[in-house]
Amino acid sequence: MTDVQQADSPRVMNRWLVVVGAILIQLCLGAIYAWSVFTPALTADTRGAVVAVYDAKHLEVDAQKLETLRESIGLKEQPGPVKEIAKLKGQLSKASKEEKKALEKEIDALTRQVDAMVAAAVKTDKIDSLISTMGKPKAMAVFAAGLASFAGVMFLFGMLLPKVKMRTRAMIGSIALGAGYVLAGFMGPTSFPVLLIFIGILGGAGIGMAYVVPIAIGMAWFPDKKGLITGLAVAGFGFGAMLWVKLAGAWGHLIETMGIGQVFIIYGIVFAVACLIGSVWMVKPPKGWKPQGWEPPAPAGDGQAAAGSVDYKLSQMLGKPQAYMIFLCFLFGAAAGLMSIGLMKLFPMEALEANGIEAAKASAIAGTAMAVFFSLANGIGRIVWGAISDKLGYKLSVFIMLATQGVFVILFQWVAGQEYLLYVFATLIGFNFGGNFALFPVATADTFGKKFIAQNYGFIFLSYGVGGIFGPMMGGYLGKGGDFPMAFTICGGLCLIAAVIAFMIRPPKHA
Repeated sequence: MTDVQQADSPRVMNRWLVVVGAILIQLCLGAIYAWSVFTPALTADTRGAVVAVYDAKHLEVDAQKLETLRESIGLKEQPGPVKEIAKLKGQLSKASKEEKKALEKEIDALTRQVDAMVAAAVKTDKIDSLISTMGKPKAMAVFAAGLASFAGVMFLFGMLLPKVKMRTRAMIGSIALGAGYVLAGFMGPTSFPVLLIFIGILGGAGIGMAYVVPIAIGMAWFPDKKGLITGLAVAGFGFGAMLWVKLAGAWGHLIETMGIGQVFIIYGIVFAVACLIGSVWMVKPPKGWKPQGWEPPAPAGDGQAAAGSVDYKLSQMLGKPQAYMIFLCFLFGAAAGLMSIGLMKLFPMEALEANGIEAAKASAIAGTAMAVFFSLANGIGRIVWGAISDKLGYKLSVFIMLATQGVFVILFQWVAGQEYLLYVFATLIGFNFGGNFALFPVATADTFGKKFIAQNYGFIFLSYGVGGIFGPMMGGYLGKGGDFPMAFTICGGLCLIAAVIAFMIRPPKHA
């Protein structure tokens, strides 16, 4: 063991095992972002309802609804037979006996025409796209519940049970996460309430219990590489989401071959087992241990204590303005990123179509921008920004990250309609969004110390929960009205404000 200095203990665990355990845990915790896995389950009933409307020929009572669906599934080029049927029916009351027979005959012909159109549409991907869209609000609700439970439990667990050992905390979280998925698989994988309670709330709580453990333990073993190790740990969280989505669909076709219930059960078992294995290495180093050749940073020349050398308890941290400055920076950065995630496909599709690209190709381009460029950059950005903070310090790193993110998000409204520029800016925004998760744990540790990082970062991380509500809601509200530019401008402006706040942070005064 050449990279460590042994202190009180004759044998010190190889600290790189902590990295292995951290990545293993975070890969599983990243399941919270795999919310699109729920969509096939939550659209099963939707498909039945849509087909029932068509098959039952509810033209008399559902003419307006059917017309809306007809428009949605891409049959705009048709002459509008549903509207024509409604028009003809309006003439029946004033028609003579002979005219009524002719009108009824014409209505019957138009009805058969609509049925034929619908039957053809049901067999196309367009109706599948419609059904998927109708199921996504429920999937997003599961995701939102998981995010709220994740952030809330992370804070409350650290505040109410601060003396629970990190290994124990990770084990409890892994069992809760696994149990949520297994129970959902057994109790009704197509039931919205079941998924909301067991995957959203219970699974989210498990993630909240375990999330900060790899970060806190990693910082304890790598005081010389806090940013890099934090970045590696949380990168696993980002890549995990893509892993579970792809295995369920494009890569493994698990849902297609096994069914959604079995997938949830398998995922739950894998999450619990993998997290429990990773938890084995979630132990703090012996007292007095430090990496070989590393010395703690010296105090600043102005009499201030060295960065991270003073350990503040949560109650003490909450009395410092720096805590709320860091909170706001994370909030604005997270809101911009999460809003971009919510609009990353919808807005570019409209912009690309406005530039003359056909709908199917526009959808494929926008999907690639989100699923490939944004997602990969999100994971890579966590590692790179963490390493950058080790060189530049968290303050300058956060300032650069937020300032550039503000510019990228504002410019996005003008470049999203160009395929290659879309890929470039999806990469840049994703890269900076990932940086939030590497930089703000380091900012918390360097400002308030590592000893109580689990409790202190639990409070700072609440900002992500707030941003997870504020950003997507604002994006959805403005996007619904077609005012996408305003959404991107507001979030970009908030990032620029956060960059100024980050630049103003000073070390807290300590008696």
